[in-house]
Amino acid sequence: MNNYIEYNDTIAFHPGYYIKEIIDESGLTQEDFAKRLDTTPKNLSLLIRGEQSLSIDIAMKLSRMLGTSVSYWLNIQNSYDSLIAEFHSIEELTKERKIFDNLDYKYFRDNFNLPDLPRKKDDQIKQVREFLNVATLSVLAKRDMTVSFRSSTEKLTEVNTIKANAMVQIAINLALKIETPKFNKEKLKETTAFALTLTKRHDEFYPLIRDAFHNAGVIFVILPNLPGSKINGATKKVGNNVMLMVNDRRLYADTFWFTLFHEIGHIMNGDYGISFEKEIGIQEDAADKYAEDTLIPPKQYQEFISRNKFDIHSIRIFANQIDRDPGIILGRLQNDGKVGFDDWTLKPLRQKYKIKTLI
Repeated sequence: MNNYIEYNDTIAFHPGYYIKEIIDESGLTQEDFAKRLDTTPKNLSLLIRGEQSLSIDIAMKLSRMLGTSVSYWLNIQNSYDSLIAEFHSIEELTKERKIFDNLDYKYFRDNFNLPDLPRKKDDQIKQVREFLNVATLSVLAKRDMTVSFRSSTEKLTEVNTIKANAMVQIAINLALKIETPKFNKEKLKETTAFALTLTKRHDEFYPLIRDAFHNAGVIFVILPNLPGSKINGATKKVGNNVMLMVNDRRLYADTFWFTLFHEIGHIMNGDYGISFEKEIGIQEDAADKYAEDTLIPPKQYQEFISRNKFDIHSIRIFANQIDRDPGIILGRLQNDGKVGFDDWTLKPLRQKYKIKTLI
């Protein structure tokens, strides 16, 4: 490191620059000067080369030895550090611009009331940085920034990672604003049973299930989808609570409830992290199994498919028998290859929710 820096037509000198001048004018060797200063030759050498900051202790010794003030030396160090910080800030902003190119400011503006700043990229970056509560947007490119990326996600692109981290950061920040009781796994089991009674209450289930989750110490967040994140859901321990996030991309009855119970499965298994599209692995299989068996009792499902009647009337009868939205049954049958995704006769069974997102 140099003992001076030039940036934006400004130059700042490290205290070591001036100390070197004083030593040269004194006629002393660096070793002799170090002994008089009551420090080691190595420390003095590092200081002269600008590789070590001036400590208060050395500033005090210089002031006593040379008849200057302590603040004189500390101000030199502060001026040097300030210019270094400004230089690094501009460098970091350059990196942030590349990260920001992968985000859509419109998403933040429209969904979270950030100000409209057309063609003001650096101002937009500042707004998003402060909204996400991060020192730099560059951290969004790091896997496992705040939530585990499971091993099966290694092929995710940097763009996917940036967007996934942004969504999880939003969910965590929202969760931190909510006060709930300490997470209680037994109460979560009770809440899960209660949630199963709400699948047909299309217009009123969300506040009911949200409040029930909160009572169990689980903060339930539904976020607007950020295209390209490839997130289905995420879970994370937040203090004494658990954050459970899903997005509004999967709001048909079958996909919504499956995603929700998939994430509950992760919580029950003590496996926190992000769930991505088409993710595989033991943890994902376990969460899938939990969701499948909880939403549709296995024995009753096997009895139903053994009859091999999957018309709209038969599906509705079975759904009523197990007290589930028929769209959940349809989704399972489609996933298991029992009916086609393009069977228009079953389209009336598909229920799409309209939910006000956030908490």
